[in-house]
Amino acid sequence: MRGPFFSSIPFFEFTFILVAGLLNFSCQNPDVDVPPPNILWITTEDISPNLGVYGDEFAYTPNLDVLAASGVTYTNAFATAPVCAVARSSIITGMYSPSIGTQHMRCQGRLPEGAHLYPAYLKEAGYYVTNNSKTDYNLDLDPRAVWDESSNNAHWRNRSSPEQPFFSIFNFTTTHESRVNREDRYLDAIAEFPEHLLKKAGEVPLPPYYPDTEDVRTLWMRYYNIISAMDRQVGELLTQLEEDGLAKSTIVMFYSDHGAGLPRHKRWSYDSGLRVPLIVRVPEKYKNYLPYEPGSYSDELISFIDFSATALHLAGIPVPEHFQGRPFLGGELEAQREYIYAGRDRMDERYDMQRVVRSDRFKYIRYYEPYKPYTQYMNTPEKGAIMQAIRASHNEEALPEAGQHMVASTKPVEALYDLDNDPLELTNLASDGNHVEILANMRRVHADWSDRIMDTGLIPETILRKWESDYEASIYDIMRREGVNISEIRETVVGDKSVEALVASLAHENEAVRYWAAIGLGNKNSEVGEVDAIEAALEDAVPAVRIAAARALMLNGVAQRALTVLEGDLGHEDEWVRLLAAQVLDELDEQARPSLDALEVALGDSSRYVVRVVNRAVNQLKGTDNVVP
Repeated sequence: MRGPFFSSIPFFEFTFILVAGLLNFSCQNPDVDVPPPNILWITTEDISPNLGVYGDEFAYTPNLDVLAASGVTYTNAFATAPVCAVARSSIITGMYSPSIGTQHMRCQGRLPEGAHLYPAYLKEAGYYVTNNSKTDYNLDLDPRAVWDESSNNAHWRNRSSPEQPFFSIFNFTTTHESRVNREDRYLDAIAEFPEHLLKKAGEVPLPPYYPDTEDVRTLWMRYYNIISAMDRQVGELLTQLEEDGLAKSTIVMFYSDHGAGLPRHKRWSYDSGLRVPLIVRVPEKYKNYLPYEPGSYSDELISFIDFSATALHLAGIPVPEHFQGRPFLGGELEAQREYIYAGRDRMDERYDMQRVVRSDRFKYIRYYEPYKPYTQYMNTPEKGAIMQAIRASHNEEALPEAGQHMVASTKPVEALYDLDNDPLELTNLASDGNHVEILANMRRVHADWSDRIMDTGLIPETILRKWESDYEASIYDIMRREGVNISEIRETVVGDKSVEALVASLAHENEAVRYWAAIGLGNKNSEVGEVDAIEAALEDAVPAVRIAAARALMLNGVAQRALTVLEGDLGHEDEWVRLLAAQVLDELDEQARPSLDALEVALGDSSRYVVRVVNRAVNQLKGTDNVVP
């Protein structure tokens, strides 16, 4: 396998970037005495727009409110995924994660040929670029190589010359979900915050979909208090900027990496998981860069995919053609976007492919695996008190009606929400006859985007990583070079094909089509009847296909060799093959009992994801409550 792709930009390319950038900057700035701006990004983790400036009366965020008073508050800013590494991957590359194969949490995707992370362009154009200090990009490369400094000590103050423009990121982890769920980490986060300013349990109203219990009220309180603690850190950083005399020459941007780190927020495709706070302050000398008045609000649709293009544009650097976003700050801006796109795939140990299209009013969600629950059992959130309260309330038939969908065993194929009238996305309008045209349009917009970016979410992760290894190239380059037909794969998933059509697709030359055909046959349950073709697929050379075929046979009541295949692939050399086999065995519940011994052996697997799934399956079969990391 070839090593991770990253090399310094050749001299001739650097010269072009620098000269073109200076020319572009000059065009944006008729005043030749105005130097390139410094740029400061302040990002925090796991919060929705629960800030005072967004009208949340229970939020105590004086520093961010002051920042907003002299800047612009964006009310429609969205992450490209409701989890950190995937969303950050889109920011650092300027490309949608499903376009480059980085859509799965903690995967190691490859950078496309000729592409560079956006700080490289800034660095080569003369900027001092620093990252303090998270580098969670889902890429198989050393992220430190792209920064002048990436560490807990990284700071604009470390540059050798005060005249050198800087681009600096500070990542605050104070608001991470672990600070809500774990008391020790929560207490550490608020240790230096004045006690009289802290909220008390029950003081902040709960969302209507949560059960009203003491534990839930306590964790909801913690969420608000760690936001206040983070706000103080923002204030300290802005004070440093003032002390250094840089406030008048630095563009400041504050945002969160996705929505709140709580159930039905983080990892979910609703606005509660994707909508983020975004505040931008532009100094007077660069006021022509901001298309809105200071202190105002903007409902312009902004996506994380736009961030890297915006940074380069502000620095006067031409935006590379492979970037998939648009600048929203700077001179000569393109038309505002009509839609934002987002999605989720594997979240830690569980797969659930979902795709989102959102306009200023409507949200469309395509659930590619509707046969899976809204809330699959995932090790990390299940340890949290809120998720435990949701499960307990459901068992006691006490879960609020607004939260019933969270424990539903399946999902719809599509969802459509009118966000003006239903901001919490509680009423699915996909089957409402009054919204037929809107649904059809959003469905078409989604399909066009999926084709345009060549959505690799339709390629099972086991297959995707194997292709990269075999071709020694990124999946982005492979898809385009080999002319992979994304729309054909997608139609196998969502086209509601007949049993006969799915059986025929089991012989398709593309293994992704074969995989989804087998999944579809499994979902048909007893409708399949003839199983010879499925049994033949147990011999498929591609593990994902034979695992899907084994699942189909089991769900159609035909065990025979299916469990043997699943047990064999539970010991496969490829982590993602083992994970897929474990997930099917877990899904089978009691049908997997003959494989209990193999599952218990797999508890010693080297992959924590495999162990988590296997542990849940064993607990279900044995009635135990063993806990794993």
